[in-house]
Amino acid sequence: MTKLLAALIAGLFSAAVFAQATPATPATPATPAAAAASAKKDDKAAAKTEKKEEKAAAKDAKKDDKAAAKDAKKDAKKDDKAAKKDEKKS
Repeated sequence: MTKLLAALIAGLFSAAVFAQATPATPATPATPAAAAASAKKDDKAAAKTEKKEEKAAAKDAKKDDKAAAKDAKKDAKKDDKAAKKDEKKS
């Protein structure tokens, strides 16, 4: 019986200790991390824009090259026709 009474008293003391424990303080939001995240987001957006501009410039350059090649081909055909006309006249 004394052991049972000692266990109950020990249980009451331990319950009292846990009841008096201070609760954990709530976490405050980290504002620097939010600022860093928004800066990172801005960097991504800028990089994406630069990539699009580079792609567009490459596409335009390719288009110009094709047009120049096409013009050169037309000029070569005209020269060939002119050479054939000169041969026929001679």
